[in-house]
Amino acid sequence: MEQTKQTAFEIPEVPPGGFEHVGKNLKGMDAITRPNLSYWQDAWRRIRKNRVAFFSLMLVTLYALLAIFAPIFSSYGYADVDSQHMSELFSASHWLGTDSLGRDLWVRVWRGGRVSLSIGFLSALLNAILGALVGGLCGYYGGKLDAIVMRIIDVLYGIPNLIVTILVMVVLGPGIFSLVIALIVVGWIGTARFVRGEVLRLREQDFVAAAKMLGVSDFVIIVKHIIPNIIGLIITNLTMAVPNAIFREAFLSYIGLGIAPPECSWGILAKEGVPLLRIYPHQLFVPAFFICTTMLALNLLGDGLRDALDPKLRGTE
Repeated sequence: MEQTKQTAFEIPEVPPGGFEHVGKNLKGMDAITRPNLSYWQDAWRRIRKNRVAFFSLMLVTLYALLAIFAPIFSSYGYADVDSQHMSELFSASHWLGTDSLGRDLWVRVWRGGRVSLSIGFLSALLNAILGALVGGLCGYYGGKLDAIVMRIIDVLYGIPNLIVTILVMVVLGPGIFSLVIALIVVGWIGTARFVRGEVLRLREQDFVAAAKMLGVSDFVIIVKHIIPNIIGLIITNLTMAVPNAIFREAFLSYIGLGIAPPECSWGILAKEGVPLLRIYPHQLFVPAFFICTTMLALNLLGDGLRDALDPKLRGTE
């Protein structure tokens, strides 16, 4: 038993060549192994690692490029009528078929995509700028300005956005400019409330108090200290607002308050395809497919941007 106990606690001998004494490496100890990345470089790295978000970004980019260049290089115009090939299915000459008047659906889909994407991105961008401006001023200065603007926003929140948008379209009439104005009238409210809450939180931080004690002007504090801390959240909110704007444009065009023919959008194409659903379903399914995939891709991209632009996650991967 004693012999067994002694052997149980014995340290095994190290075979020759099993270990190598490397000594001290002071230069290696002080070296920074992680690459020095800026905020935007790190966000782009994380977007690329997120396969779903990166694929969504590539898909939206592809749709945007096709919407710009496909109608230009096509041999058909979006309003050209071919009476010999009305309601034709997919073919070599008409890749997505034709509509009931013989117009090429490939060209009309990307012409409509140009209109829908332009309205979606433009209205979402203007909403983000206006909402960030109003919310930032209210959150930073507070007082009577904050109280008056917040009461106005509360009143607007009590009215359904779709009703306000429809009323604006009825007054202004159909058209791209009218659609953008209608989507901006109430679209900035959510961004304003969101930015106001973030600015209220940031203005009480120590770095803002230190800047004020050093005599830094309010404009410099807002531009150099507050905006960089919320720009990622604004971009994420902007990305999530684009599919909502595209859906509203498609809905308004579907009920006849959006784009006026012969101009087309994805909503107009869906409206024209509904009466022929049982006979020629491709005339509805084609624009519906691009509407659905675009909205899904933008929502997934927004989720990826929310994680990639979060400064709290830097250095965790």
